[in-house]
Amino acid sequence: MTGPVLAVDQGTSGTKALVVCPERGVIGTGSAPVRPRYLPGGLVEVDPTELYDSVVTAGRAALAEADTPVVAVGLANQGETVLAWDPATGAPLTDAIVWQDRRAAALCVELTAHGDELRQWTGLPLDPYFAAPKMAWIRRRLTGAGVVTTSDSWLVHRLTGEFVTDAATAGRTGLLDLDTVSWSAPALDVYGLGGERLPRVVDADTPVGTTTAFGPPIPLTGLLVDQQAALLAQSVTAPGAAKCTYGTGAFLLAQTGTTPRRGDSGLVSCVAWRLAGRTSYCLDGQVYTAASAVRWLTDLGVLSGAGDLDTVGATVPDSGGVTFVPALAGLAAPWWRGDVRGSLHGLGLDTTGGHLVRALCEGIATQVVELAAAAASDLGRPLTSLRVDGGLTRSALLMQTQADLLQLPIEVSALPDATALGVGAVARLGLDPGLAVHDAVPEWKPSAVYEPEVTGAEAAERLERFRTAVAALLDGDGGSSPV
Repeated sequence: MTGPVLAVDQGTSGTKALVVCPERGVIGTGSAPVRPRYLPGGLVEVDPTELYDSVVTAGRAALAEADTPVVAVGLANQGETVLAWDPATGAPLTDAIVWQDRRAAALCVELTAHGDELRQWTGLPLDPYFAAPKMAWIRRRLTGAGVVTTSDSWLVHRLTGEFVTDAATAGRTGLLDLDTVSWSAPALDVYGLGGERLPRVVDADTPVGTTTAFGPPIPLTGLLVDQQAALLAQSVTAPGAAKCTYGTGAFLLAQTGTTPRRGDSGLVSCVAWRLAGRTSYCLDGQVYTAASAVRWLTDLGVLSGAGDLDTVGATVPDSGGVTFVPALAGLAAPWWRGDVRGSLHGLGLDTTGGHLVRALCEGIATQVVELAAAAASDLGRPLTSLRVDGGLTRSALLMQTQADLLQLPIEVSALPDATALGVGAVARLGLDPGLAVHDAVPEWKPSAVYEPEVTGAEAAERLERFRTAVAALLDGDGGSSPV
């Protein structure tokens, strides 16, 4: 099959679109910002119209730059962001509640007795990070009208008129049976959503419909949730391989093959993708705040932006004894304590912005180490390396810190915008069922490899300081300087 595809990644803080040609690579790019509202009490929401408009704006910009027709379009989505909307008109009935939002925490506490059976059915813990608690909250507190779904179903409906979601996105709700890859009636009943009209669950490489939102009619042939799209673009298709994406949060996924693995490490077991009727599974762990923690330091005036991490961090040789637990939106896997807030320990009159930056890099990297250790435990063997992508991989300081603390090579993707490239590959598979997965995915190669530069003993000492700080938070002692 020949011809470029339009790949659109609708993310938390913006939408990125690429026109990807099988012969020439990326020949057109476009982007549009999205501005979530961060409100008191852990609330995060966004105008759904802004999500849709960003998709159209970014897609049209990429097509204009490429100045060539495309044969298909693929759409990646945020995963756990939800809204209610009118299926007759497509009009939103609520704001979109973003994946970081914690307003459904009390509902999760109410359902605690069902936590174990929900995890067994769906692979997911009972936590407001996932879509189902947010959906139930909307039904209880905002409206019983229309349908309530993840944002991808609404975007696809606006683009094509169809009512679908891909299997991997459905797996992020807490309502999908992990073994049958179909909606779980018992889980729906637990959340009080048993009578809901839900989208049809489709393969990621399914021709869904046709859109004219970008100009001429284009078939929409690829749908995939963002982190799984990045997993595919990184060519992490063999059991035991892993990748981490450093974006608004940090997300580590480890491939487990055709069988779901329900471990006890605190990681999530979920669908990686379903292609041509065959389901692959992965283990998934999250760090809620990565780039968003960098933005927090920026708002405080410590940095001028993420591009400043290395410059400011280079002003000091180490963190100066400062430990930063950047749990600014709670602790995710493997702790699942959304009620916890961040802390700074070891501050002194000699503490500088450089110390805070290095402590933040260690805080992010250490949480990824905990996720990697949990993945190795569930897989029954250690990871041998970690492939990484996302905006924060531009920071040599963060990547070297990650290699040092993980004590493994960190392989930075040479392909920017891995999520868009992954869903572009899926769109190509949806248009040409005879195409092999490895032929649809761009050749993977690292732009840089960071090797550990400290001893295992030093890494262990730095990890232990962080774990001690986390233990203090979990015990209810916020430490010296809670944030």
